[in-house]
Amino acid sequence: MKKSTYLGLTMLILCLTSCALLNNSPQQQLAENRWELVYISGPKIAFSGLYPDKKPRLSFDLDTKKVSGNNSCNGYSADFTLHDQLISFGEPGPTTMMFCGDGETQFLATMKKINAYRFDEEGNLELLLDEIPMLRFTKIAD
Repeated sequence: MKKSTYLGLTMLILCLTSCALLNNSPQQQLAENRWELVYISGPKIAFSGLYPDKKPRLSFDLDTKKVSGNNSCNGYSADFTLHDQLISFGEPGPTTMMFCGDGETQFLATMKKINAYRFDEEGNLELLLDEIPMLRFTKIAD
């Protein structure tokens, strides 16, 4: 009798744990948060010089496969393709085309290179070129 009780309890715990893990998949984590840029790889200009007033922000919609937000100056919207940990971004949609310095250009050029994503140990979103973090975003409150 004790063996069947332990077996039943073990099965219940495994089921609940696996359901919790499925609900917190990387894709779910990507879509359930808004993200603000805290790091960009490549430019020789300091991060605070590229984005003195406003940092790029992104939100992902898994249903429409659209990412939207701002690129530090103008609105940003593009299609994205997602498969497991692989991600790619389409051409951004039309914007107001205000010029606000090099930050916007650097952000858009880097987004075109992205082919994967992951979350670091602090929960930050890293957009990658192969295994190299090119952009890092932190979660922001709504």
